[in-house]
Parts: sequence; C-alpha cells; structure tokens
Amino acid sequence: MGANAVADIRIAVLGLGEAGSLVAGDLVAAGARVRGYDPAVAAPPGVTETGSEAEAVAGCALVLSLNSASAAVDALRAGLPGAAPDCLWADLNTASPAVKRRLGEIAGAGGIGFADVSLMAPVPGNGLRTPMLASGARAGQYAGLLRPLGARVDVLEGPAGLAAERKLLRSVFYKGLAAAAVEALDAARAAGCEEWLREIIVHELTRADAATLERLVDGSHRHAVRRTTEMQAAADMLDDLGVPPLIATAGKDLLHRLARAQSPLPQGSTG
Repeated sequence: MGANAVADIRIAVLGLGEAGSLVAGDLVAAGARVRGYDPAVAAPPGVTETGSEAEAVAGCALVLSLNSASAAVDALRAGLPGAAPDCLWADLNTASPAVKRRLGEIAGAGGIGFADVSLMAPVPGNGLRTPMLASGARAGQYAGLLRPLGARVDVLEGPAGLAAERKLLRSVFYKGLAAAAVEALDAARAAGCEEWLREIIVHELTRADAATLERLVDGSHRHAVRRTTEMQAAADMLDDLGVPPLIATAGKDLLHRLARAQSPLPQGSTG
C-alpha cells in the first residue's frame, strides 16, 4: 500500500482513554485520517473530534472500538447508522468470546464487516505496534488495512471470538500468576520475610522452562491429596497473618477437585 493509499484511509476510534488515544495518535502520525469519539475524553491532537459514534463512523473504512467490554455492544448499535456498507468494525475490547460473537452477529445484521481483535500486550509503550490477534471472516482485511500503518497483526483462521478466547486463556495463567505473587508477597510482608520470598519467586521465574511446566502440571495431579492439605494449611496461615487467602483457597479447591477425580467411588456409590 502506497503513501497515497495510506493517506486516503479514514479510521474512526471510539474510546479515547489511555489505549484509544495512543492508538489514534499513532494512526495520525502514520498518515491516516482519524475521527474520534469519547463522551468523557477530548480527542488528541490530529484527531477530528465528533459528537457521537455515528458521526465518528461516517465515511470511515475502519472502526476501532476501544471503549470497554461493557460498552461494546451499545457502541456498535450507536455507530451502525453512520456506517457505510464497506465499513469494517473491529472490536479491540477485552470481552468474552460470546460477546465477540454477538458483536459479529449485530454487525452482520447491520450490513457491515466485523473483526474480533485482541491486544496481546500493554498499549502504553507500544501504541499501534501493540501485538494483536485478529479472527473472524474479515480478520485478513483488518490486518491488510493496519499493517501498512505499522500495526503488528497476526490473523487466526477461525470465527469471531477465537482471538478473544486465546487472550483470555493466557489471562487465566498470567493474571492468575500475578495474583498468586501479590498474595504471597502480602503474606510474606506480614510475616517479616518479603525480601526472602521475592528472591525465591525471581529465581523460580528466571529458571523456568518447558520441564517446569510439566512438573507443575504433573505434580498437581500426582500429589493432589497431599497438596490439598498443604494449601489448607497455607490458607489458615494467611488468615492468622491477616491476609485474605483468596488464591490459597482457590488453589486448595482446585487440588481437591483433582484429588476427587482420581479417587475411585466407594462400592455401591453412584456418585
């Protein structure tokens, strides 16, 4: 795509908070003509400010919805009256696969294309170059429009909702890991040994490899009974330290489920 084609692209950005304003600013810097709407935030320099979703969308080939998952459906419904038939609506909000599929259905019923897009890293520091996953029938078109402007888009073959699914599966691990670290360090601080535990966490994360993952998963299944008791003791300790044992209790409950799945039912039991 040449420079003239880039300059001819009109893009609407709905939601001009931290992520939306950074992406919009990078689009302007790349030469796109950008229209924006946010009921609470002024448009950044170079972005044409509009008074509604429909006004922002009018005349645009691509719409980037970056408001919030809770507002995504309303934003699409509000923007549809201004969308031309060749418009592509891309939802970049962190929403469930079911919500993304619903958005795709609404867009299709409204006569426009749809792409499910997941931002796979923090937008601050990356802006438009934040790694993205895109799925849905128009994901390839989305990538084709934004890659020449500097975006990093990987296309997943599959329906809308697939990109959201991949992101949220990763979130179960990564955000769960973060929550476990926060809770453990809170407890260690209450026990007077925070630095000691920090060193252990850093050491374990630094040396982790594929074998570490296998050991974690296999060990949880193999030693579920013993570890259930251990995590109950950990939760009791956190209670004594005045730290709510949210993650410790969740870990205990998961291990208990694994233990029950491995235990044969008593004779005569129907489950």
